[in-house]
Amino acid sequence: MAAVTPASALRASGSLFGLAYGDALGKPTEFLTVAEIESRYGPGGPRALTGDPALVTDDTQMALAVGWALHDAQSYRPEAVEPLLRERFAAWAVSPDNNRAPGMTCLRACAELGRGLRWQEATVVGSKGCGANMRVTPVGLLDVDLATLAGLAQLQAGLTHGHPTGLAASELTAYAVFALREGATLAELPALLTERARSQRQVYREDWLGDLWQRAGASTPQEFIAQGWDECLAVLGRLTTALGEPDDGGDPCRATGEGWVAEEALATALLCAVRHADDPVAALARGATTAGDSDSIAALAGAFVGAAAGMSAWPPGWADRIEYADQLATLGATWD
Repeated sequence: MAAVTPASALRASGSLFGLAYGDALGKPTEFLTVAEIESRYGPGGPRALTGDPALVTDDTQMALAVGWALHDAQSYRPEAVEPLLRERFAAWAVSPDNNRAPGMTCLRACAELGRGLRWQEATVVGSKGCGANMRVTPVGLLDVDLATLAGLAQLQAGLTHGHPTGLAASELTAYAVFALREGATLAELPALLTERARSQRQVYREDWLGDLWQRAGASTPQEFIAQGWDECLAVLGRLTTALGEPDDGGDPCRATGEGWVAEEALATALLCAVRHADDPVAALARGATTAGDSDSIAALAGAFVGAAAGMSAWPPGWADRIEYADQLATLGATWD
C-alpha cells in the first residue's frame, strides 16, 4: 500500500493553489482604494472565495501556461523550453478565456511571438511590469540546480518583458518559492534574496538570453543585468526596513510599492506573507487590501505561503471552488 503524503508536505500544490486563491481574492479589489475595499469587505479585507467557480485573472492563466510548458518539456534547456513557452503564450493570447483585463505588454509580445519573431525581437525591452514574475511560480517548484532555475525564470520573463529588472525579479520570485519548498522560513527570505541578488549582480546568462542586452542598448551584458539586480536590491532594502518596524495594519504598498512593476510585486507580496506567516488567509487578504496591483500581490503572497506550509495552509473547501482546479491539482501532484 502506497504511503499517503500529508497535506503539510504538499508544497507544490500549496503554492499553486495559493497563487490562484490570492489571485481570486484580489481580482475584485485591484482597482479599488483601500478605503473602498474595507468598506466592502471589512477591515480585514476579503477572506472568502466568491463565485462557483471563484474566477481568477490572467496571473493564474499565465502561470498555468508556464507550468504546462515545463510539464511537457523533454529537458530544461533553452532550446527545449522556449518553443513550448512560445506556443503556450501565443495560445493564451488568442484564447476566448483571455478576458480578464490582461496586461498590454503581454498581449503585444505574445502577438509578436505568435507571428514567429525571435523572442528577443518580440519582447517589450523597456517593460518590467509584474507580468514578468506573476507567472514564474512553477519554475520554483522544479527539482533543478540554481543555474537552471535562474535561466528558466529569466527566459519565461524575457519572452514578454525584456527589462533587466523583470528578469532579476522573476529569478528572485522563483528562488523564493524554491527556498521555501526546501525548508527556508518566510522570515529568512529577505536576507536570502538579498544575498542572492548581490551574488548575481553581474551574471548575464547568455545561453538563455542571447543578445537581449544589445536590443536594450547597453554597453555590456554586465551593465545591462546589473541594473535589474540593483533595482531589486533597492526594494529589498525597503522591505527589510519595513519588517524591522511595527506593523501599522495599513496598506503595505506604502512601504514597498504598488506592485505594478516586477520588483515591487515581489517585495510587497513578501511583506504580506512574512507579516502573516501564521495566518495564510490573512496574507492573501492583506495583499488584496492594497491600492496597487492587488491580484498580483495577493497571488504571489499565496504562492509564498503555500510553498512554506503546503496544502494545509488553505481552507479545505477552497480546492473544489477555484477556477482551473483540475489543472492546478494535476501540476501540483506532478511536482509533489
